[in-house]
Amino acid sequence: MKTVIMAGGKGTRIAQIAGDIPKPMIPVHGRPVLEWQIDCLRRNGLTDIILVIGHLGRHIRDHFGDGRGFGCGISYFEETVPLGTAGALRMIEGLSDDFVLLNGDVIFDIDFSRMIAFHREKRALATLAAHPNDHPFDSALLSCDRDDRVTGWLNKEDPRDSWHGNLVNAGLHILSPELVADMPAGEGKVDLDRDMLKPGICGERIFAYRTPEYIKDMGTPERHAVVGADIGSGLVAERNLSQRQRAVFLDRDGTINIANGFVRTPDDFELLDGAAEAIRTINRLGFIVIVVTNQPVIARGEASAETLDLIHKKMETELGRYGAYVDDLFYCPHHPDKGFPGERPEYKIECDCRKPKPGLLLMAAEKYNIDLSRSYMVGDDERDVRAGLNAECVPVFLSGDAKPSILGVETFADLRDFAARLAAEPRGGGV
Repeated sequence: MKTVIMAGGKGTRIAQIAGDIPKPMIPVHGRPVLEWQIDCLRRNGLTDIILVIGHLGRHIRDHFGDGRGFGCGISYFEETVPLGTAGALRMIEGLSDDFVLLNGDVIFDIDFSRMIAFHREKRALATLAAHPNDHPFDSALLSCDRDDRVTGWLNKEDPRDSWHGNLVNAGLHILSPELVADMPAGEGKVDLDRDMLKPGICGERIFAYRTPEYIKDMGTPERHAVVGADIGSGLVAERNLSQRQRAVFLDRDGTINIANGFVRTPDDFELLDGAAEAIRTINRLGFIVIVVTNQPVIARGEASAETLDLIHKKMETELGRYGAYVDDLFYCPHHPDKGFPGERPEYKIECDCRKPKPGLLLMAAEKYNIDLSRSYMVGDDERDVRAGLNAECVPVFLSGDAKPSILGVETFADLRDFAARLAAEPRGGGV
């Protein structure tokens, strides 16, 4: 599979670091961004690379040549006039099969084999690597159905007058040549997001590949400093899903939000004091954060799946205000007890996913290659503790007062208390 890297950016926001070289050549932790990208591609067997260059492109040619010194083959397409983030695609020869398309200012380390398998399974026209981030309010946000099909696209400048999930197009794509064939003719600028992908949603063949792997642009001085530190700490390489992952599983009610009966509408959802800051700390420590929650309101007929989705969008929006995020959420809609007005019989079953059974944790572990023995299950109910024990991960009980618990497990007052303990550990320790 060929890879096209859009490497012609001027880098106006980061010019104070290096304004005399193309943005993809700016060093991060001692190497140009493009070197980090090409190294990851090579390790994934993606060695047929096309670099789209423009502004100061000679620096890229002089550094990489034909690519043999970097374990790959590199060819070039030079824009004599700016063509936008996708305009060059209609002019590059040889894109007759599905290909990878990358932005040249992104630091990443991912297992491309998983993304390629997802793309082929979905028979997608376009697959977008997508993830939550710590700055959703200045990012374009995606909405997806339960099959990961993209159903909505909110640009950065669009009004945010409702609750939105925190799912961002990360700048890594797999595209079909069908998509390129449908591009408008001519030589003007073409914006990949606004002119190709967002309008293509109506065709129902654009999918989001949700991944917790490290993907971050370095286009501002602040982000440049962050990604450099993350490479140096080992975080970038550790998050590749070919490696076993560490996770913190979080119950929802009483752990993230105030437990005041069943949450049936977004108005019922209110973050616990300090929960967002605690989750932000856990994010920055390099754990995957996954919410696992029993939601019998579905079986009882007290909320629809659509309403529950809106509740969780409110949760993601509120966490995003503090720079915090969850990587994924798994919920159980079942409830075996019968006799409720309006209940839904199809959900009145004994299942494998309702805590204290470990099904939700096992599903997440399979999806994200999680080492359960080095992960935590955190909650305020004995069912959370039992679920953690049944999944063979480390259970953590939030008692409200941090006094020893009769459950015989680690006990903390609240999520903030637990996050402080994690932050005090040496990196990679604690389990």
